[in-house]
Amino acid sequence: MDKFRITGGRPLSGRVTVSGAKNSALPCLAAAILTPETVTLHNVPYVRDCMTQRRLLEDLGATVLVPDLRTHKITAANIELFEAPYELVKTMRASVLALGPLVARFGKAKVSLPGGCAIGTRPIDLHLEALKLLGAQVSLESGNIVARAPQGGRLVGSDVTFPKVTVTGTENLLMAATLARGTTVLRNAAREPEVEDLADLLNRMGARVRGAGTDTITIEGVEALGGAEHTIIPDRIETGTFLVAAAITGGELEVKDCRPDHLGAVTGRLREAGVEIEEVNPTTLHARRSPKGLVARDVTTEPYPDFPTDMQAQYMALLTQAAGSARVTETIFENRFMHASEMQRMGASIRVESNSTAVVEGPTGLSGARVQASDLRASASLVLAGLAARGETVIERVYHIDRGYEKIEAKLRAVGADIERLRESVTAQLPPAETLTA
Repeated sequence: MDKFRITGGRPLSGRVTVSGAKNSALPCLAAAILTPETVTLHNVPYVRDCMTQRRLLEDLGATVLVPDLRTHKITAANIELFEAPYELVKTMRASVLALGPLVARFGKAKVSLPGGCAIGTRPIDLHLEALKLLGAQVSLESGNIVARAPQGGRLVGSDVTFPKVTVTGTENLLMAATLARGTTVLRNAAREPEVEDLADLLNRMGARVRGAGTDTITIEGVEALGGAEHTIIPDRIETGTFLVAAAITGGELEVKDCRPDHLGAVTGRLREAGVEIEEVNPTTLHARRSPKGLVARDVTTEPYPDFPTDMQAQYMALLTQAAGSARVTETIFENRFMHASEMQRMGASIRVESNSTAVVEGPTGLSGARVQASDLRASASLVLAGLAARGETVIERVYHIDRGYEKIEAKLRAVGADIERLRESVTAQLPPAETLTA
């Protein structure tokens, strides 16, 4: 497995460009299942999760053409398989987004129970109960979710209230409802920009979706959807990661091709913590550490538009360099502090009080160490810590960061970071000698 080697202590300086949002591209790719016509997506990030989703579409029988690195043309006219297998779903829970489109268009779907990052239980029972309200028959068979439309082959519109905000659940039901008979109302729906982006694509395809971006979404079902062309929104989490990178290294960065209006909670908290952020224009932010230094400020993760769980680890890295004590409270996932122990290996003063609370004391001088990434955002936080640390840091299992950040080492190197990818040699990939037989 690849590793990153980072020699820290270099202030970053220059311009960095934000890629398309992985968390928007994945449901938009899945939405192409809803029509036999071609859906063209631009600004798809070149990350492992999107490649996995593309492979899933191809396995189902769709044709995916990639005329350039970030454009995908998907034609799902000849879907022959209605199953998302374990081999793919175990690596990326977003594969479950095939469930709603498959059962909506074809009346049947089988999806393996999802995997992904090891950051706590992320049950999909909310998806399944909501699908049942649309008339689907749902069962669990040998580790697979099997869903069938009611007699007649079409889902039926319904009033659905999610007991808990779920982004993927909202997206799954949003797609399923576009082809349902009648009107569906989703209450306590996720308000994330990625949900709004998916709704924008669906409306371009001929769907009738209102209210995306609020907690109540209304979908009037239609007989069929058609092709469309759509550009994926910029990745707000990548944007936030680079804002932290500027501050934690004592440098300054111009972050281009972003959406500042999607980052209100993040930029607000970073400013309170001593990061100077200027909106250069509607798509560009300039960030640097305040001359007065960083100051500790508590943070609590909440669903959008509040502070995102996907920025919690990066913010914790920043707090190691801030003066004072700050409490980090995680309300979305119950096991998302695994990066804390790795930062402690680098000298951070972090006390994990429970699955939901950690206290960071700073500033501390971080020292390079060999650390291991446990999930996508933990990987990013360890990169940030490595950039701020003295000496050399080696981060193992960076396949996690490849799932959601496009060529992050190249982007950081272009603005002055001393970072390189270490690839495993052929010899290192061979089985141990004692396992070989003559």
